[in-house]
Formats: sequence, C-alpha cells, structure tokens
Amino acid sequence: MIIVQDKLVSDALVEEHFICNLDACKGACCWEGDSGAPLEDAELAILRRIYEDVKPFLSPAGIAALEKQGAYTWFEEAGEWGTPLVDNGPCAYMTLHNGVAQCGIEQAWKAGATDFRKPISCHLYPIRVEKNEEQNFEALNYHEWDICSAACSLGKKEQVPVYKFLKEAIIRKYGEAFYEELDGAAEFMRQNKD
Repeated sequence: MIIVQDKLVSDALVEEHFICNLDACKGACCWEGDSGAPLEDAELAILRRIYEDVKPFLSPAGIAALEKQGAYTWFEEAGEWGTPLVDNGPCAYMTLHNGVAQCGIEQAWKAGATDFRKPISCHLYPIRVEKNEEQNFEALNYHEWDICSAACSLGKKEQVPVYKFLKEAIIRKYGEAFYEELDGAAEFMRQNKD
C-alpha cells in the first residue's frame, strides 16, 4: 500500500497495466455485474437534476427503467446507491452505438447538454474506492474483472500503469496535487524495485 495524502492506494494501481479496449470488450462493464455503477451521495441530487438534459441521449428501455425506478437505486447486497438497471441487466444510462456501449450521461456532457460528465465510479474504473466512515479512511483498490482482460493486455503492451491511464479521473476526484504525489510515489517504487 502507498499512502498519498490521507488515502491508501493499492500497489496494483502502479504495478498493473490497463488501457480500455472498447474494440474488444464493447463496453461490457456497462451491462455486466450484479448492480449498477456505485454512486456518491452528492451524485444522487445531480442525477435527479440532469435527468431531463440527458434523457434525449438515452435508450427507450433506459428511459422506461429510470422513470419506473428513479435516477438511482439502492442495491441491498452491495450496500450502496447505484445507477438503475434495465431488467437486472445493463445500466439504464447505457446506450449502444455501433454495438459499443456508451454512457448517455457522457454523451450529453460531450454535446454540452449537461455539466456533469458521468458518475465518478465509472470514470475511475477499474479503480474502486472503498470508504470506512468509522475509521475515517479511503482506499483506492484495483478491481480485476475478466471482461477487462483485453484492457490489461493492451495496457501491458503499451506499458501504461492503471493510475496513468486514469490520470484525468484521479485528478477530477482528488485534484492535481494528489495525482502528482501518487506519480512521485510510483516513480520511487519503480526505481527501488530493481
């Protein structure tokens, strides 16, 4: 583990490699799994606020699921709020373009229809943030999933560590100074590995 500011960061974020390979996986993380994308408390109000702005970018099935379930859903097994699912399958915010999953929220953001890009858990993936409120700490862990094997292979081929692939998302969540400290710690690890 690396300690960056007051966060625990898994060594795997430095040691493992990753570059999303949508040509191979087709965005399967948007339709696989047992629950929707984890949501932070602050994102709940945002998703309610932007619904009408992102609605034109969503599929009819996604709109139906959101209008029935609301902008977010409580997943009991996971113990957290998440994006609603369409018939226990794909994320309600997912759309398909040429057979590849896209985030309707992000499509709306790219079009300038909303100021919210997408849930931070999606932007940070394959990093999963675990919070322990009682002990007041956050841990950034690498989530390994077989559907991302092509992303791991591409990352290894290009020699891009997980944290470098996710630079923009990490800065969005924790700020530039956090990323620079993480990068410095990673460089120190690399130099002292041999």
